[in-house]
Amino acid sequence: MRKFFLTRLPGRDGVLQNRWLQPVRHWLQHPNLWHLNRHSVAGGVALGLFCGLIPGPLQMLGAAFLAMWLRVNLPVALATTLYTNPFTIVPLYLLAHRIGLLVTGAPVQGLIEEFPELSWKDGFEQLWQWVVTLGEPLLIGLPVLAIGLAVIGYFAVRFAWRSAVQWKWYQRSKRHTEHH
Repeated sequence: MRKFFLTRLPGRDGVLQNRWLQPVRHWLQHPNLWHLNRHSVAGGVALGLFCGLIPGPLQMLGAAFLAMWLRVNLPVALATTLYTNPFTIVPLYLLAHRIGLLVTGAPVQGLIEEFPELSWKDGFEQLWQWVVTLGEPLLIGLPVLAIGLAVIGYFAVRFAWRSAVQWKWYQRSKRHTEHH
């Protein structure tokens, strides 16, 4: 698992050399932000899944600050926020709304039929107005969904990492017994 992440994530030195990050460079020095171990990667995935549901362009900024504060893998946290994109955000918000309806006990409404036709000119404003009409169930459902995804992501990574390590141990012991 470690090799998989090492080949796909930017290195600490490369990030610290970036001139745009000089004002926060001292915060980026902590070694836990760059360690690739079961705990730091699982924490980074959990943070990325949680922050991916933050509305607007603040997802990566939120993931970066939380990763620095909680000392988990920063590149993993940032990369994981990318699960939300223009194709996935509407279904995720609808799911969050349904979760909010379940939590609050409010009646289910026909929101999919009410989805606005988006134009290039006013698309973001129309989408925002539609999200606002979702109201309280969305405001309750988003954090519940974010926490649920974070918990599932954390334990899924921990399980996958442990399984990969056990498989390598098994393969190593199998090779060792074949040679003796």
